Amino acid sequence: MKTVDVVKWVATAVQLVGYDLTGLNIVPWNVFAFLIGIFLWFAVGVMWKDRAIMGVHVGAFVSLFAGYQSS
Repeated sequence: MKTVDVVKWVATAVQLVGYDLTGLNIVPWNVFAFLIGIFLWFAVGVMWKDRAIMGVHVGAFVSLFAGYQSS
């Protein structure tokens, strides 16, 4: 299995944990999980040289950060 595949599946698992934590109202651990997942998916975008994936995850980070700052 390639490194990018491992990172991709770990990022997916971490994102799913973030959704679970949100559903269970476990704050701020859900935010930390999402930040890790966003970072890992951004890394996948870099490894694939896929600017769309990188852009989506920069946007997700900005939204999450702005929401966290306003709370």
